[in-house]
Amino acid sequence: MRNSEGPSQVQSVDRAISVLEILAREGEAGITEISVELGVHKSTVSRLVSVLEARGLVEQLGERGKYAIGFGMVRLAGAATGRMDLAKLGRHSCQALAESLGETVNIAVADDGVAINISQARGTAAISTQNWTGQRTPLHATSSGKVLLANMDEAERRKLLRRKLEQYTPRTTVEPAELTLELDRVLEEGYAACFEELELGLHAVAVPILGPGGEVIAAMSASGPSYRLSKQRVRQIVRPMTQAAEELSSQLGYFKS
Repeated sequence: MRNSEGPSQVQSVDRAISVLEILAREGEAGITEISVELGVHKSTVSRLVSVLEARGLVEQLGERGKYAIGFGMVRLAGAATGRMDLAKLGRHSCQALAESLGETVNIAVADDGVAINISQARGTAAISTQNWTGQRTPLHATSSGKVLLANMDEAERRKLLRRKLEQYTPRTTVEPAELTLELDRVLEEGYAACFEELELGLHAVAVPILGPGGEVIAAMSASGPSYRLSKQRVRQIVRPMTQAAEELSSQLGYFKS
């Protein structure tokens, strides 16, 4: 895009958003009504509405009728609401589990090839003051990331594994074939563990959180120092973590059949 086209493109986006705001406020409106409110020619509004309609964000009410918000907006709103609900409900779940285990508990979601922590609670035995909330962490070198990566669409997973994977410690798995085998085990066993793969001296274990349709939408992890969160203890806390994740999943609308 040439620089001279920038302002025009931004203005079009601003006008398209204004169209959506008008329809959200009025319920329905015609091309003429929208053009009058925006102060632009009807042909400009018609082009904007056509693009929004093609994306499912607005819909026409009857042949050559007025326009209203489309189901595409419902889908986008649902995705945003779901993430906000997850963060809100997750805080309570994290705190309860952190108090029970004594370790730091996080909830992470996948976003553009990384894991983003959206909620955290520190347990009574936690010694680190690091706040992971909002931090972007690698999928292949964290327990949460492995849960998210394992449950991705196969094509998306292959695409991510074709990237050069960063070696954070000598224990980080970076070979795609080896990592694929580990992800298969995650699916089979229902949890993922990382032992000094992101940081030396740090162990972690994670379990999936399910959405209303049974899809994995996030991962709940517990992390702590290797001397306390041993491999044996990791196996011991998988069950209470799974129970906590299942309770949160049910609050988000998932019900086991």
